[in-house]
Amino acid sequence: MAEVPAAHSGVVLTETQQTTPHRWAALSVLCAGLLLVGMDLTVLNVAVPTISRELLPSGSELLWIVDSYALTVAAGLIACGTLGDRFGRKRMLMAGFAVFGVASAAAALAVTPGQLIAARAALGIGGTMMMATTPAIIRAIFPADRERSVAIGLWTAANSVGVSVGPLLGGLLIEHFWWGSVFLVNVPIVVLAVAGGALLVPESRNTRPHRWDAAGAGMSAMGLGTVVYAFQQLGEHDGSRPVVWATGLLGVALLIGFVVRQRRISQPLLDVTQFADRWFSLSALCILGCYGAYTALLFLLTQRFQLLQGYSPLGAGLALMPLALANAGGAALAPRFAARWGRRRALSGGLLLCALALAAFTLCGATGNYAALVAAGLGSGAVMTLGSDAILGAAKPERAGEAGAVQETSFSLGAGLGLAVLGTVLSLVYRSDFAPVPGASAHQWETARSSLGAATEVAARTGGRIGDALQSAAEHAFDTGFAVATGSAAVVLVLLGALAWRGLRESGCHRGHT
Repeated sequence: MAEVPAAHSGVVLTETQQTTPHRWAALSVLCAGLLLVGMDLTVLNVAVPTISRELLPSGSELLWIVDSYALTVAAGLIACGTLGDRFGRKRMLMAGFAVFGVASAAAALAVTPGQLIAARAALGIGGTMMMATTPAIIRAIFPADRERSVAIGLWTAANSVGVSVGPLLGGLLIEHFWWGSVFLVNVPIVVLAVAGGALLVPESRNTRPHRWDAAGAGMSAMGLGTVVYAFQQLGEHDGSRPVVWATGLLGVALLIGFVVRQRRISQPLLDVTQFADRWFSLSALCILGCYGAYTALLFLLTQRFQLLQGYSPLGAGLALMPLALANAGGAALAPRFAARWGRRRALSGGLLLCALALAAFTLCGATGNYAALVAAGLGSGAVMTLGSDAILGAAKPERAGEAGAVQETSFSLGAGLGLAVLGTVLSLVYRSDFAPVPGASAHQWETARSSLGAATEVAARTGGRIGDALQSAAEHAFDTGFAVATGSAAVVLVLLGALAWRGLRESGCHRGHT
């Protein structure tokens, strides 16, 4: 069994004991890290127009400015999680904070697109180091099931709040300061987290580490990175570029090769046999689907609020607060739901609640649908917490780092794939449903139907009756695409809920999950 040194003493305690009297204070440090990682996934959305005006990036450079962070996070999680198990999870966490802080300052001071892309990639490396190690640290300092469930609920809520508050914070900063302030705000939080982590977070590691599989780490990083990149490009180009499909197939081949290699070598980087546990594998799948739907809904609503309803970046962030608060509440209350109804029922119920909310968006539209916002946030927050707890609870203590990496990979892949897949669905429906506008030239119509942002710009530049008609056509086409996208997500979540209800029955009975 792995051993964890107690904080503030020379005594070494096993993970089945209470490792530190300051575990809840230590949790606040871990939550601060995940809050930062979540914010940086979305805070840049409202700053993109300003960055485009001031740094003048090309189209591909702008894409890399936005995507390099998520790509780096998804690519490095398994490698960083296993390195933390081997060399010390606290060391990896503290190094991640340091990299994140330096990269935030570099991003704020960037004067060229290339500098900003490099800084964003470095931010992703720091975020990966924090995300991959914090689940394992929670597993070590909260060995009791009930306390660990509560801790994971609070920790998941921190990520949810970060993702949801990112546009609000970004809009507030952009309205009062320059675009670099959306990155510079990270630095004081990092300084406080480093000080708190040094004092409060105990070290833990696998005391019998295996030989580190560098080849496997490279295969997993390249495979995950290329798969996420391919899906993002499919969302951008609707599958019209063969090189995108080739990139995706290469990523899939690398991941298959990674799994085959892990099954054959005597000391694998990732114990793939863990996926034979239904709670482990199905929980990861539920997180991927639910978090993907949540982040896609957040992105699509932000677009509608700003481009169709005329909200400022700050106003759009405020309009999304019910979703953010409900998501954090669902994450924090998930242990109570599980204690009352059982984990299987609570997990399946959370998926169903989120699906019903998305169905309400499909039937009633996005405007003023605050009950659906609250339901979507509450259900998704509960699923994220219960799924995370199930993954960590099913893992062997000495391999908690790689289990945490699987969990966080589910989050990152869910975010990337959710945005790419549902964004592609919306784009296809938007273009096919954009009706011809009498009086508008062929160029105006083609430009307007290429994207909602382009339609808004063309309508404003054209003005008059034709401009109003272009704007109306864009709004109708977007809402139709929004309905199809949310309806598709609702169907997926219903299927996942049924799969969890049926598949977790037998495997959970003997462990008290039902």
